[in-house]
Amino acid sequence: MSSENQFLAQRREKAQALAELGVKLYRNNFKPANRITELLPKADTLEPQQKEERGQTYSIAGRIMAMRKFGKAAFFSVADTTGQLQVYVRKDTIGDEQFAAFKKWDIGDIVGAEGHLFKTKTGELSIHSSAITMISKSLRPLPEKWHGLTDVETRYRQRYVDLIVTPESRETFRKRVEIIRLTREFLSDLGFMEVETPMMQPVPGGATAKPFKTHHKALDMDLYLRIAPELYLKRLLVGGFEKVFEINRNFRNEGLSTRHNPEFTMLEFYQAYATYDDLIDLTEQMISSICQKVNGTMNISYQGVPVDLNPPWKRLSMDQALIEIGGLDPAVLKDEEQVIALAKSKGIKLEKQAGGGKAKTELFELLVEEKLIDPTFITSYPTEVSPLARRNEEDPSVTDRFELFITGREIANAFSELNDPVDQKNRFEKQIAERGEDDEIHPVLDFDYVRALEYGMPSAAGEGIGIDRLVMLLTDSPSIRDVILFPHMKSEEKSAKEQISPEESDNS
Repeated sequence: MSSENQFLAQRREKAQALAELGVKLYRNNFKPANRITELLPKADTLEPQQKEERGQTYSIAGRIMAMRKFGKAAFFSVADTTGQLQVYVRKDTIGDEQFAAFKKWDIGDIVGAEGHLFKTKTGELSIHSSAITMISKSLRPLPEKWHGLTDVETRYRQRYVDLIVTPESRETFRKRVEIIRLTREFLSDLGFMEVETPMMQPVPGGATAKPFKTHHKALDMDLYLRIAPELYLKRLLVGGFEKVFEINRNFRNEGLSTRHNPEFTMLEFYQAYATYDDLIDLTEQMISSICQKVNGTMNISYQGVPVDLNPPWKRLSMDQALIEIGGLDPAVLKDEEQVIALAKSKGIKLEKQAGGGKAKTELFELLVEEKLIDPTFITSYPTEVSPLARRNEEDPSVTDRFELFITGREIANAFSELNDPVDQKNRFEKQIAERGEDDEIHPVLDFDYVRALEYGMPSAAGEGIGIDRLVMLLTDSPSIRDVILFPHMKSEEKSAKEQISPEESDNS
């Protein structure tokens, strides 16, 4: 029998013994009167070995995280979602029957305790229990205290165990909740209205990524899990809502990596009568203020690299970045054939129909992107790679668009919106032609969106921010799997057969 199976057998034997003693293993009627965090300040009012007034009793519930037994007495530590507190048990206090059952308790059990407070001679606040209760018997042992849950794949796959034993993981997800709350608060204070748009869409619009496809039987039609909510949010601009935002899931049927998960959380917001320049200022203010509130500073560290989020942030056009950071010759950037040739010479594979704009973008990703550590807005993206963005009026070969990069990663993408229905229809047609046929997905022009634009959409700007990547940045997390509670992974059977780490199996 393996050591794991041996531990499981021992736990089940204890559970059976408790049941035979008449103990309810899964009780549903214990309601703690106190959260542990409420009691901890009372330690300041007591001296070592001093007891609180006997008339005051408290009750707590939580998981046993440590235990020390001494024959007729024992100490065990209980953790709830707010903190951890020690409980003292004596046989002569709780009685022979309860103490006999207590001897079958294990680390990991969820229990309740009632009693009065005192301070041990070492100065630790504790409850001297007058009664203890089994609430839920744990049939599996927790990871060893000093080593914790060290296997990365198990941490992601069994997040419930990771959250029990890893305080840093719990803190990351608390921060995630706070970051999303602050984002909502920031936009709502500016007059943005939070909305919900369809998750299942008849046309996979808004981006060029590969969608997940399903079929609705009653409607007898194919539907796609949304790549982005963009086209629906802009329909709301047509309808007269001038400031809208949505924080929700997007889905892309593509690779897994430390930066990519098939479902991920995006913030998208749109503002009528605004330009991408307005959103640069808004984004700078929003992210820096959230960082200050979450971390208490705008000077943070990401994986050992200092990052300064204090405004103002650097702004460069794509051509400027390629020249100043990528080291390219300005003359080459002005010649489409030379740019394409340069891209190919550096091993970049381009489709036959790709032009100089696509080549520039690929060169930027290769030569510049990872060097953008402090926040940097890259503007003037080629029209060729920006099918939904407004052309720049002075130079139609580029659009009024920016992407924000921090620590070498794209955090945000924004642009002044294209609201010319004729231009939009032409760009959709070109995008479909370039994409070509797909064995699974047949590209379709979104006629309804073009029709919406024909009713008239106000001038506007819109932006998408990857919430997961923002949380990674502000919590110093190296992988997107560290900030998604239940990331997608290969099946346990398949992973075991391959016997490789999750990072080695990444396909970025």
